[in-house]
This record gives sequence, structure tokens and C-alpha cells, in this order.
Amino acid sequence: MVLAANHKEVSMQGQTNQKILNARLQRKLRNSPTDAEGRLRRHLRGRQLDNCKFRRQHPFADYILDFACLERKLVVGLDGGQHAGAGNYDARRTAILEKAGFAVLRFWNNDIFENMDGVLELILQTLRDRVTPSPPNPPLEGEG
Repeated sequence: MVLAANHKEVSMQGQTNQKILNARLQRKLRNSPTDAEGRLRRHLRGRQLDNCKFRRQHPFADYILDFACLERKLVVGLDGGQHAGAGNYDARRTAILEKAGFAVLRFWNNDIFENMDGVLELILQTLRDRVTPSPPNPPLEGEG
């Protein structure tokens, strides 16, 4: 679940909406995770996937992201039944995150309970696809 504090456009430099910070929404969400969030967290914590750190309930712009890997710019969101009619909202949020350079993966809660291996494989593959290759070494003196 990703929550918005308001619906106005914001700069995509990563500033967090002050309403989110003042209300301490991310702290409230961290302290009361859904069953699906808790289960997925067990697999994402401690750099278990491709040595990547995931933050949970991370504030970004007007949103609180379920899980975010900032080093690979990957957002993982979980949707329960409350998201069934939120297609337009979810599409707008995804477009804003993608404009900021994030890849966004969304899973239904039942995917976490019924197909955790598939969820983890997709997250791992996306992390690997988003590795920034290091530039080639400069040629040695006298070469090139």
C-alpha cells in the first residue's frame, strides 16, 4: 500500500511532503505492517537479495513506499483488496515514480502468500537488471 498525503504535483528531487513528515505516517505504518508486508520483509531485510538494502515505509514526495531500494531505484508495493478500485491513482503514482527514475513492482497480497518464490525471483531479476555497469578501465599508457 502506498499512501499519498495530497494530490498536487511535486518536484521529483526526492523531497518528502511535510504533511507526511509532520504526521509521522511512515512510522505509524512501520509499527503496524500487514501480514503480507511482514512476510515479504523477512526476505528483503539484511541485504538478502543481491546485497541490496530495502527501506520499508519510505517517504518519497507525496507517497509512502512499502519497500524501496534506493541504490537500485526499485520500489516494491503490496496491494490488498482496498486497491481493487484504485487503478487511476496507482497509475499516476507509478508514472511519477518512473519519472523520478524508479522501477515499480506491484504485487497482490495473495501473491506473497501463494507464490513467494516467484515474487522474490522477479524482485531479484529486476535488481540485477538495474545494476549500473562500471565504466571500462581507461587504457594503459601507450594503448588506445
